[in-house]
Amino acid sequence: MSQNPSPASSGETNPRNVVTADGIPAAASAEGTTAPGTTAPGTAAPEAAVRPSRRTGVDQRKRTLLRLNASMVIGAVLVILIFALALVSFLWTPYDPSAVDPVARLQSSSLEHPFGTDMFGRDTLTWVMYGARITLMVGIVAVGIALLIGTPIGVIAALFAQYPWGAWIGAVIMRANDILLAFPALLLAIIFAAVYQPGTGPAMVAVGIAAIPGFARVARSGTMQVLGSEYVRAARASNRRVPAIALFHVLPNIAGMVIVQASVAFAISILAEAGLSFLGLGTQAPVPSWGRMLQESQQFLSTHPGLALWPGLFIALAVLGFNLLGDGLRDRFDPKMEARGNG
Repeated sequence: MSQNPSPASSGETNPRNVVTADGIPAAASAEGTTAPGTTAPGTAAPEAAVRPSRRTGVDQRKRTLLRLNASMVIGAVLVILIFALALVSFLWTPYDPSAVDPVARLQSSSLEHPFGTDMFGRDTLTWVMYGARITLMVGIVAVGIALLIGTPIGVIAALFAQYPWGAWIGAVIMRANDILLAFPALLLAIIFAAVYQPGTGPAMVAVGIAAIPGFARVARSGTMQVLGSEYVRAARASNRRVPAIALFHVLPNIAGMVIVQASVAFAISILAEAGLSFLGLGTQAPVPSWGRMLQESQQFLSTHPGLALWPGLFIALAVLGFNLLGDGLRDRFDPKMEARGNG
């Protein structure tokens, strides 16, 4: 009777009886090892890792950018409208702003006078257009004064504060800046009106001086942040002079903050000029001014409210436009807001 040869006698080795150096049966080790990119028999393929689509990330950033810049777009449209109104007044106006027509006094809106007429028969639309000139001129001059004086003050104070021997100089500069905060534009305008005659010039200077502390604080804060950056340390290590660091490293990096402050200060200047003209300390007759239009219309509020509606509406639109523009620019230039949007 024949017998089947055993694996040992036939010279064949059963892989289940072979043990690897790690103490694992060779069969088990072979079953657990598969070629790269293949799947072991009888096992399910693992699910592929779900990765966010690059297209989805781009769309999300676009939506975030549009949301952040919505206020800037609306503000820019309103500001362009006010500037266009002022520029058009240099080329064309419906009537002469100094023309008086007693027959047409206190008329309501019509085709001949879309905004009506005032108590002297002057066209309200013409005065609104001319008033935009004064409003923008006061804002530009006042913000220019504050920017050109306040920004260097803040930068110089921050530069002195980084040295032990100059810290007290920076502190004195900022304390003097705080003292200036105690003099609002109205008080300065009253002082200038007492020394000089009330007018647009003293009002612009008063508003500009009152806005200097805001620019100085913003410039100092931004300069302190820039001075702690790596590229400024590298510039110091290369023996670059302090004026060069301030000019080529500090000012370009705080320009965004200063622009935002200028936009907000412009809105404050418009309100300040309108208030000073309303009180008789700003633009004087016969120059058109939105604030003086409000002052002249207050006695007709119950009978002819349109006289106060139009100048008040354009003051509100101008202030709203510059405030929204400032908010949009802040969101655009602020790295924290940009990081939040990308997140």
